[in-house]
Amino acid sequence: MAIIHNTTLKPTKLELLTAWLPTRPWYQGSAAAPELVKAGGFRLDDPRGEVGIEFMVAVDTSGPEAVAYHVPLTYRGAPLPGAEHALVGTMEHGVLGPRWAYDGCHDPVLLDGLLALVEGRAQAQAQSVTDTPDHEVTRSYAGPALPSPPWPAEVTDDERDTVVTAEGGTVLRVHRVLDPTAPDTRPQTAAGHVTGAWQTPDGTRTRAVFATVHTAS
Repeated sequence: MAIIHNTTLKPTKLELLTAWLPTRPWYQGSAAAPELVKAGGFRLDDPRGEVGIEFMVAVDTSGPEAVAYHVPLTYRGAPLPGAEHALVGTMEHGVLGPRWAYDGCHDPVLLDGLLALVEGRAQAQAQSVTDTPDHEVTRSYAGPALPSPPWPAEVTDDERDTVVTAEGGTVLRVHRVLDPTAPDTRPQTAAGHVTGAWQTPDGTRTRAVFATVHTAS
């Protein structure tokens, strides 16, 4: 069970993302520095209790229309070997000390947890409250058994998604740009998906698909 500490982070998560987001292929903004608001998301528990796992929705309000980004993150007490390219930044946690924040699509602990969530083997947890399930997160799966750890994967980005291709043909598409007003055909061709919620700048609670899983059979 992940314990949520009410303490300080220097720099904050949003400060790290302000510098990192414009370097991503799926960044939609025209400004070099987005104006970010934490708008929602959820967490997963690491079975070993070592890695923090968060699926954050950060809304950029710098442009004429707000853009919601889905940013899976992992927080570690030491660097993840071989993942220098996926480092979002480092923070000083008021209780836990130095923390390394990674793009979770490159962290095997998050990927294993997300597939477990899709299959119904893991429970989404509230983003800011300890030991509290997040019942706004829904999932479904109708396919063969998904890969068990460890599993090698190829990770690529396009203009809207991060695509994680596992050995055997399983493809996990993490939807980075969330738009509940646009038709989304990706879940219709998927074996499974995860849907989450967040708060829009006008106070409306809204939902969209956060990730889909496609299988070879």
